[in-house]
Amino acid sequence: MNATESYDYIIVGAGSAGCVLANRLSRDSSARVLLIEAGSPDTDENLHIPAALGTLFKSDMDWNYWTVEQSPPGRTFYWPRGKPWTGVSTTTTTSPGRHLSAPACTR
Repeated sequence: MNATESYDYIIVGAGSAGCVLANRLSRDSSARVLLIEAGSPDTDENLHIPAALGTLFKSDMDWNYWTVEQSPPGRTFYWPRGKPWTGVSTTTTTSPGRHLSAPACTR
């Protein structure tokens, strides 16, 4: 990508919704779609083992987010957000697209 390229649609985040949206928009061959993702491929073997779910939280596969202080009860809460492509769906074992490769996700 260079500064002179232009796109009809820019989607930030290749989570489940971002991938579906990019796929549907790119079905129109005249549309230029850019999908931006800060995460990485799902290379951790624990991502493919549903029983290993607990090992993914607060790991390299997670953004390790916390909420702002909640009222009540006046404390913060851990908010898991997955780094791999397909986002949090990958780290909560709910994504039907969790085995997508980048080309299938971004078309």
